Amino acid sequence: PTPEANRFAKVVLGNYFNEPTEMTVLPDGRIIFLERRGRVKLYDPAKDTITVVNTFNVYTKEEDGMMGLQRDPDFAKNNWLYIYYSHPTRSSNILSRFVFKDGSIDMKSEVEMLEVAVQREKCCHTGGSIAFDGSGNLFVSTGDNTSPFESDGFSPSDEGKGRSPFDAQKSSGNTNDLRGKILRIHPEADGTYTIPEGNLFPKGEAKTRPEIYVMGNRNPYRISVDKKTGWLYWGEVGPDAANDNDHGPRGYDELNQAKAAGNFGWPFFVGGNFAYAEYDFQKKNIGERHNPAKPINNSPNNTGKTELPPVSPPFIYYPYVESPDFPLMKTGSRNAMAGPIYYSEDYKGAADPFPDYFDGKVIIYDWVRNWVRLLTLDSEGKIMDIEPFLDGVPFSNLIDMSFGPDGKLYLLEYGTKWFGENLDARLVRIDFNKGNRAPVAKMKADKVSGAVPFTVNFSTSESNDPDGDTITSQLAIGEKTLSTANGEFQFTFDKPGVYRPKLTVKDAKGTESSTDLVIIAGNEPPKVSISVEGNQTFYFPNGGTRYKIEVGDSEDGSTSDGKIPAEKVFVSQGYDSAQVAVGHQRPSHPGKVLIAESDCKSCHLIDTKSAGPSYTDIAKKYKSDNGAIDKLSDKILSGGSGVWGNSPMAAHPQVSKVDAATMVQYILTLAGNQEMKSLPLFGTTKFGAAPEKGIEPGSAYIIRAVYDDNGFGLA
Repeated sequence: PTPEANRFAKVVLGNYFNEPTEMTVLPDGRIIFLERRGRVKLYDPAKDTITVVNTFNVYTKEEDGMMGLQRDPDFAKNNWLYIYYSHPTRSSNILSRFVFKDGSIDMKSEVEMLEVAVQREKCCHTGGSIAFDGSGNLFVSTGDNTSPFESDGFSPSDEGKGRSPFDAQKSSGNTNDLRGKILRIHPEADGTYTIPEGNLFPKGEAKTRPEIYVMGNRNPYRISVDKKTGWLYWGEVGPDAANDNDHGPRGYDELNQAKAAGNFGWPFFVGGNFAYAEYDFQKKNIGERHNPAKPINNSPNNTGKTELPPVSPPFIYYPYVESPDFPLMKTGSRNAMAGPIYYSEDYKGAADPFPDYFDGKVIIYDWVRNWVRLLTLDSEGKIMDIEPFLDGVPFSNLIDMSFGPDGKLYLLEYGTKWFGENLDARLVRIDFNKGNRAPVAKMKADKVSGAVPFTVNFSTSESNDPDGDTITSQLAIGEKTLSTANGEFQFTFDKPGVYRPKLTVKDAKGTESSTDLVIIAGNEPPKVSISVEGNQTFYFPNGGTRYKIEVGDSEDGSTSDGKIPAEKVFVSQGYDSAQVAVGHQRPSHPGKVLIAESDCKSCHLIDTKSAGPSYTDIAKKYKSDNGAIDKLSDKILSGGSGVWGNSPMAAHPQVSKVDAATMVQYILTLAGNQEMKSLPLFGTTKFGAAPEKGIEPGSAYIIRAVYDDNGFGLA
């Protein structure tokens, strides 16, 4: 870690966004950011507010919508913004210039600069990131606009009739197409653009587009340009194959560097320029591997050159499992991103900018794995060191980052659930405290929900200061602010609603940090009790035990008075974790624990659709399938798509077969109260002659009762 690693603090500036994508920091410190479905939001640090300033009409199916945003390098004089978005009626993505004035975008000022024609028959891959170099050249990334779901995680190069949406040779491998590229243009004052010297193809060359700087991209989702060297960096979101086979290499994400224009290989190569084979999707014939020195595009969907430029050298690449070449990239689902390059000379007048230690370093990060890394390069751009940065700081899917005029790092967090609003979608700031480290804000509540009025006791006793300074605490709830010397607060909620009390702790030198939590007022949680007669300690073959379930809810009534009918309570029995913490906590299903410790929550939630189906829907679909455990555990390991629509299932070869099966066992317990037979509210459990197959010695036998109350009118 960097010598100053413990001097960085995360400050939450706002949260609860609907799919934030890209942001730009204005010279005065205000921040504009996009939400994919059309909204433009503005953070004003002087007012500490976030407001919706514009709403665009955009096409929002699949991954499309508001994708890229960047201010003009001369914004202080011209107020120009550039936005890359999906046109609502035309099958194209548009790069437009707008004027930002009086706190919002002047929608009438739009000048369409560049149009990228796309197909909208099949998902996916939009790219859309915008960046400028030090010479005023604008770079914009575009995805391959190709469905990956019928190529088993390998190269989508289906040349069959009518299969163009499944062939990235039409886009990424096409010298005459703007998709699957990083484009470089020079915006002119009249809204047109010129072509800078040094792009991949000179203007006027047959079967090429002069805007292309980099070709051979799958989904270059976040790009960055070193304004001193002019070197381009981007994160390349890779395919899903878990293992190598005769068709080609397993999937890799890439972090690429282009010191000059070039071809980076997709869909013919991936990772360390590992080659795919020519493949006939109709006849299932596997041919020769592609040659990186002389790649050939023979697809009937190709409108450009047949012989492509040689493939540029790789930079960083990593698969689902641990990478022997880049072990700091960790394991699991992947989504590589390129961040900014810091130069301390740009922030000489700032009060507390990042230290000189970061000078010239490239920041990279991963959206799903939530790590941030620093790259130290030599004068030729070769990697000298990769080191962790902000390890231990929790993030919820970092999707963009940028330095502000104050020399601080600003981050956008997309949030846990895909394709929806998230409470943990945030705009945050990373502060560096060179002399006095910020205190750490932590808060607990004795209740997080209840019928109004109800009183909550907040404790901040775990807040601390790394320098040992005395700290003071303030708690903001709505329009009210509470202060205390001992860090204990009490507040009575008398109106229904969802509240986010914000705790701010400050040390004697005025340095502060904050945190918050969610309080739901208006609904008292139900109380479920289980009483057991007789033996409660050991499992005896062919034995059993008597039990009784009682449920009470202050709004709904109880099972005793009949206002809560028995069929509303789901009662089940079965084996649970072998790792029972004696005398200290109720065991959890081992599969549930494994899922919680994995990256599964990036795509799946218990009972709500996210990028993938909910666990409850999966359980219902497979509840009668005797081979479900083997089938679904193999899918966890190998990945796949097509069962639940267009959403791909990432491979997890780093997960053991036993752990995958344990995860599936837990998922299959969630088939739903209506369709799974519930036990009565009282009765006798019946043990078998021996524990069920696959249950380890030392496991516990659990009786569970679940009741979902009526919510008392709260969503």
